[in-house]
Amino acid sequence: MKKVFIAIIAVLLSFTGVSANHSDGRIKINIVLKSQSDVTALSRMADAFPTKAERRDFVVNTLKRQAKESQYDLLNYLNALETNGVVDEIRPLWIVNSVSCMAEAMLLDEIAQRDDVLVVYQCVEFRCLDDDEMIPVERGDGREIAENLLKVNADKVWELGYTGEDVLIAVIDTGVNLEHADLQGRLWDGGAEYPNHGYDFYSHDNDPSDGRGHGTHVAGTIVGTGASGTQTGVAPGAKIMALKVFNDDELTETTMWVEAMQFAVEHGADILNMSLGQPMPDAAVKLMMRQACDNTLAAGVVAAVCAGNVRQMQSMIPIPYNIYSPGDCPPPHLHEDQLVNAGGTSCVVCVGAVDFNDAIAAFSSVGPSVWTDVAQYNDYPYSSGSSANIGLIRPDVSAPGVNIKSLDYSNNSGYCLKNGTSMATPCVAGTMALMLSKDHELTPAQLDEILERTAISLSTHKSNDFGSGRIDALAAVNAIGDDGVVENEKDMVSIYPNPAKDFITIVETFPETSPETSQISLINIDGQFVGIRVQKNNQIYIGDLPNGIYLMKIESSEGVFYEKIIKE
Repeated sequence: MKKVFIAIIAVLLSFTGVSANHSDGRIKINIVLKSQSDVTALSRMADAFPTKAERRDFVVNTLKRQAKESQYDLLNYLNALETNGVVDEIRPLWIVNSVSCMAEAMLLDEIAQRDDVLVVYQCVEFRCLDDDEMIPVERGDGREIAENLLKVNADKVWELGYTGEDVLIAVIDTGVNLEHADLQGRLWDGGAEYPNHGYDFYSHDNDPSDGRGHGTHVAGTIVGTGASGTQTGVAPGAKIMALKVFNDDELTETTMWVEAMQFAVEHGADILNMSLGQPMPDAAVKLMMRQACDNTLAAGVVAAVCAGNVRQMQSMIPIPYNIYSPGDCPPPHLHEDQLVNAGGTSCVVCVGAVDFNDAIAAFSSVGPSVWTDVAQYNDYPYSSGSSANIGLIRPDVSAPGVNIKSLDYSNNSGYCLKNGTSMATPCVAGTMALMLSKDHELTPAQLDEILERTAISLSTHKSNDFGSGRIDALAAVNAIGDDGVVENEKDMVSIYPNPAKDFITIVETFPETSPETSQISLINIDGQFVGIRVQKNNQIYIGDLPNGIYLMKIESSEGVFYEKIIKE
């Protein structure tokens, strides 16, 4: 019992924040502007581009232009203060329209009163990684495949010819041991500007070397080639971009995470791996993280994010705040079990941890999350015991996260064991890389939906323990090109009139059966759930809907059918 108590105290201390400041008393602040992108409108415009690359370029350029225009007066003001010696290290961002800087504390009120500023807050450094030791283990014999890879059937996907080739994953973490033998040939070519395969956002230099080991272990689970004896990488044909956001004492601060996300999106990462998070952040930090995740989704980029490791600390970090942020941000695809309490979407696929028997890991954080505490979003309400206000179900999926063998940062050919949702998350990122190597144009929503639909179910419904279940890489890859939706042939389902003003009539004509329609729901052109509709004499009332195009989902005993309808 004493050992457990000491461990809990250690974790609590690791979450204690310390001000990010200079010896001269200046503090780091982040200034979020009132002018933020309309992510719904941005996504709608981006949908017009035929490829993911074109979509990304459009979104990045649009966000940059909007930020440059709206930050003009603020930057002039801050530059003048810099000349006077009271501000420095000014860093504009565009993935969220904000500016961070070091400033004298007396300036906070003055900056907050500006007409163009939404909120200004002091940035606080903290430790968010668990102190679970890394246990060195022997190298394999050259044929060994790590047990977590076998558990999710990654080896069977390789046999199909998919290894993650041409997929780039940004590892936003403590850095990476760039010299490890099992990572050679698997590192991003950053050219002359970024010669060391990434960037250090804590020190703001070109050396993302790992001084703690967490990031190297994560990287090994994604792309470790097995050169030293054990195959640890789910997607050994992919490449990683090393983005360091911690110092070597494990201190970090969330604006660094956002900077790294921005860098990854701009420089072509297909997937972000974020085995990090902050428990119980204040509303300003939550707003910053969700806006970054919203705009990352608009750019067509997906993120695998850990749920957190504080399941056993619910007395101090209670539901609905037990999930780390940004793992508490919504997924790209809303599961049918979420539709009773639907809200917005973002790039985050939240990952919980199971052991090798598919039992929930004792540390794996438990959902749901809630967003009514951030006024700019105010969605996913939660009331304990409510069947309607269920919050945001977290996580989305689970993966092995107990006794995971991967790369040892302190030995260029070594391996070690480690536990955590941090270790489960790169298994999901690697699986998404395998999926993209089969079809690189899969959207974040498609990746998430397929992962959830093909996961090994460990609960009756999508749950706040396992999500939709433990991932199965083979099933996910095999499902690509088979979305599980029955094509609506004209002799099976028809809708008239279409376009319509007030009522539409559904006629189901099946050759041999008399199906029962269980549910009819509508999705608007932005991909948002509109509501469930009730049939009366085969008619559905749509007169209360705004004019526009909708997708109607018809679930019956014969399958699931989709029809596009136009409301006039």
